[in-house]
Order: sequence, then C-alpha cells, then structure tokens
Amino acid sequence: MAATRLVEELVALGSSDEITVVGDEPGPAYNRILLSAVLEGSHAEEALTLRDTGWYAGHGVRLVGGTRVDELDRAGRQVVLADGSRLPYDHLVLATGANPTLPPMRGLVRRDGRLHERVHAFRSLADCRRLLEALPAARRAVVVGGGLLGLQVARALSVRGVLVEVVEGGDHLLRSQVGPRAGSVLQRSLTRLGTAVYLGARGVRLTEAGVVLDNGYVLETDLVVITAGGRPAASLARRAGLTVRRGVVVDDHLTSPDDPRVHAIGDCAEHEGRVSGFVPPAWEQASILARRLAGHDVCYSGARSVVRLRASDLDVAVLGDPEHEPGEVVEIANPVAGSHRKLVVREGRVVAASLVGDLSQVGLLTQHFDRGTVLGPREPGSLLLPDRPAAPRAIPDDAEVCACAGVSAARIRSCRTVEDARRTTRAGTGCGGCADVVRQLVATTERHPV
Repeated sequence: MAATRLVEELVALGSSDEITVVGDEPGPAYNRILLSAVLEGSHAEEALTLRDTGWYAGHGVRLVGGTRVDELDRAGRQVVLADGSRLPYDHLVLATGANPTLPPMRGLVRRDGRLHERVHAFRSLADCRRLLEALPAARRAVVVGGGLLGLQVARALSVRGVLVEVVEGGDHLLRSQVGPRAGSVLQRSLTRLGTAVYLGARGVRLTEAGVVLDNGYVLETDLVVITAGGRPAASLARRAGLTVRRGVVVDDHLTSPDDPRVHAIGDCAEHEGRVSGFVPPAWEQASILARRLAGHDVCYSGARSVVRLRASDLDVAVLGDPEHEPGEVVEIANPVAGSHRKLVVREGRVVAASLVGDLSQVGLLTQHFDRGTVLGPREPGSLLLPDRPAAPRAIPDDAEVCACAGVSAARIRSCRTVEDARRTTRAGTGCGGCADVVRQLVATTERHPV
C-alpha cells in the first residue's frame, strides 16, 4: 500500500524517472486493511484494488509481480531477483511491510515447515482466501491475539456464523492502543455479541482436541487464526548491510544512514526508534519521499497516529497515544451502554484520545487534534458527550475527513460520486471508517453542484 501511494505521488508530480515496482505477491498491491471486510462478506475482493495493471501500464510504470527479491547489490546498484535476473536502480525504496509472527505454541507448524491445516495466518489475500475456503466446514474458531487485527478477524468470523473464542496474553483487549477500562468495555461488547474472551491466557499446544491453554483448559476448535503481532520485513536490508533494529532505520529524509540511495517507508521502516504499523503514517511517508525524490526540500518529522477498528458492531478510534501521552485526563465511561471515551489534554490542546462504542464526536475531535486547537475549560468534557442529532454540525472545508489518506472535506465536496472520491482522493480506501461522511458530502454536492 505504501509503494502504491509512492508511485501515485511520483506520477502526480510529473516524475520522468523510470519506475519499477517488484512484489512477491501476484498482481498489483491491494488494501490489506479491508481483508477482514472480505472475510466478513461485506466487501468483494474487487473492492481491495488500489490501482489495476492498466493504470500502471498507462503511466509507464513497470509492474513485476509474483517475484521475490533475493539480494540487494548495493555496490553495483542492482536488485537481484529469485531467478537470478538483475534490475538496476538509481534510488531503491524498500516497502516490504511486515511478516506475521507465530506464538510459541507447539503443533502450529508441521515437520515439513508448513502450517497445520487448521492454522491460519491473516496477512495477505492468499491467507484470506484460504480461510474462506475452510469456513464451510468450521463450527468453532480460536483467534490468538486481542489486538486490532484479532478483533477484526473475530468479528468477521462471528458474522459468518462461527463460534469464536479470543485468546489474549495481556490483561485487556487492544492493550497497545487503549487502557484497561476501555478494554473491559470492549470485552463486554464482544461477549454480548457472542464471542468469548480469555485474558491473561496463552496457548501452549495445538492437539486433536483443540488449543491447550497454559492453565490446562482446552478450547475445542476447527480453526486457529494467528493475529498475535508482526515484525518488520527487514531481512533483505539486514543481509545488505543496512542498519536494522526493529525495522530498517531511516532518517528525516526517509533514507538509510548507510546508503543515500536506499530508502524505506511503511511497516518495514523505523524512524526515531518507532515502527508505525498503520496506514496513515505509511502514506504520509510515501508522500514525503516522493517529493524528496522529485527534488523538493521536505522532511519527515514523525506521523501523528489515527487508528480505527474496522469491525461490525465494534466502534473504536484512537488518536495519538492516550496511554502514554502526558497531560490531564478527561474520561467518561458507560459500561452498560458499551461506551468509553477518554481525552488527554495538555495546555488546553487535545494531544491524544480513545473512543470506544460511540464515535459521534470523532470528526470534531480529530479536527482539534490535528489543528492543536486551544480549548476552553468546559470544552473537553462537552467533546466527550454524544452528539445531538437535532443540531448537526456542518463540516468545514479544511476538516480532515479521511485520516488514512489525509483528505479534506473540500476535496470530497469537489467529487461528483463516491467512486470518483475513492479514485481521485483515495478516501474510503483505507480503514473504511470515513465511508458514511464521504457519502454525506457527495450527496450534498449532488444537491448543490459546485
């Protein structure tokens, strides 16, 4: 996804460079964020397409799919492919993403190195297809990992009629994004939707009977889906002698400190000790790097994080890092109604927030978060109250509608249809959380043509 955005930006800037995109999956890149929607059945595979092969060909971009890169020859400035062929480069961009990690559970992998037939990763379209093929014969599933991906997969399987149990080693769900109170509200909501949650538990073994937990309890299951994290795909960079810690280390120019011709963006890149793992930072990095490659003097200062959980009946949004950002905390919780809202305010500005179960104010909160608006003493509390339908707020032109693609309301209003907005601005092609607002703005444009 990061590479696609980079190419789009280079084309838009009128770059005359010869651009080649190499990927080990067949065909062009697709929207991984919406894989759970395909699993759920609410989206067709075609909805995942970012740019088809015709778009690449029409803009003179060479697309080399289904091909693995085996080696980087930095001295000769060449990429060595699995078949031994070589591609020369003036600048090389690593956008290799992340690989799923397997928990230390015996029985997940067979002796020949393949996953057990009941075990599934969920990172690629091939993973999604394999899981869909297994669903007709599945009655029960265990999802290992209670993070964003785990909850998306768990909810998608539940919608498909599978009885789902989530195993999370931490003390609450979404522990990387929200605190224990918000996590408990989310757990209660999942339980109400028919999904059992086991906290502080770890699977130690997969047997014919099912998943054996570290307390000896056995979860009967037909499927085991591993969503317990990923690691930056940085082995290629490491073998080439580039500095790698958690990810491929880059500076403010998104360039390796070891080689001015090598860059990294997206999940594989590490900037100032941080690996993002989310779409908005990856797309921001792609835009910055495209401008640098086109000769513009711009720098990457670190992305602000906006995260949405894309799962039916589970509404979660996280701005920044509400669990670690210093400041005054304003918090409202209603576990019975399944909602928890938290703001972190410093010097009158919203510096982080988490919303569970009620996202009616997420648009306004995001505006204040992005702009660093100085709020009055009563405003933080009022921002956490549900919006009143009787008094809807007009969305200003400069308000960011799509956090994934960084698209304003004005850009959406200039589009004639939802499909036009998706194609020209990328709005709605990330987590999908802005879809309703995009439809609303396009409908307003149709009634009042520009």
